[in-house]
Amino acid sequence: MAPSRIDSSPEPQLEHNSGKPTVYLIDEYHPDAVKHCKTLFNVIGPQDPEIKNWRQNARYLLVKGSQVTAEDIAQAKDLKAIGKQGVGIDKIDAAACKAAGIKIFNTPGVNSNAVAELVLALTMSVAREIRPIALRQGAGEAVSKATCSGLILTGRSIGLIGMGNISRRVAEIFRGAFGSHIIAYDPFLPADAWSDLPHERAASVDEVLSADVVSIHVPLVKDTRNLISYAQLERMQPTSILINAARGGIVNEADLARALHQGLIWGAGLDCHMQEPPTKEMYAKLWSSPRVVSTPHIGAATDQTQMETAKAAVDFLFDFAKQ
Repeated sequence: MAPSRIDSSPEPQLEHNSGKPTVYLIDEYHPDAVKHCKTLFNVIGPQDPEIKNWRQNARYLLVKGSQVTAEDIAQAKDLKAIGKQGVGIDKIDAAACKAAGIKIFNTPGVNSNAVAELVLALTMSVAREIRPIALRQGAGEAVSKATCSGLILTGRSIGLIGMGNISRRVAEIFRGAFGSHIIAYDPFLPADAWSDLPHERAASVDEVLSADVVSIHVPLVKDTRNLISYAQLERMQPTSILINAARGGIVNEADLARALHQGLIWGAGLDCHMQEPPTKEMYAKLWSSPRVVSTPHIGAATDQTQMETAKAAVDFLFDFAKQ
């Protein structure tokens, strides 16, 4: 890895006035996190006219949803580190950063509870057909309970693809709430991972697909794109529920729509889509299946989680900056 370039030019504006390092905050952060940031850094925020010069002047950068491209990195000769609110860094050109010696600090684990609780909400909504019942009532229909169906989750198994922080929290919730048998797959963790949490360690994705609920918790990379396609959906049960609260593109959406309309699985809860936010024009066919619940990537969209993940990004970056 090439070292960062050390520039002999004057420090960015404000830095010499307080002795604090200067950070360029190019996205809106939670107000409490911004206040916290100002105790550690001189902050050049999104509304500051100087923000447009971050490529020329920034040594430290904080982002949330903005893209940082290879072209940006090529111009950012003084940049040493990027703090990223949230887990995913797919909008940051990590290869360009690595080549330039620029560190990336994301916030894994901080949003685990929020995302895991959404997985639970999506699963229960699909299992009890909340969406079609609510839509019928919203259309003015007096819905008779005799026309409603659903699944009981107590005692049903959950299969987890990926065994990171969020996945573990999901496993704990389902085991505690429903007594679920846990089947988990992750080729990158040692065999003794989760040794304190009763589970069955799967040797392949196919083994996970036998579970009543299958929940995805892996990043979108070359090997996980279209990881769940028609062939995998065929192996699931007619009463199975698929949950994707990871990244759009891991589930082949056209294949999922086909499988749902053919009755191969019970339903699906999706917080992640190829198009974000998802629109009716793009997803009319998928959403025409009544047992699909879609949300616009809201896993971490709670006030508490936004504050905590933003503060964590600030702290990780400052720990590096003060070295």
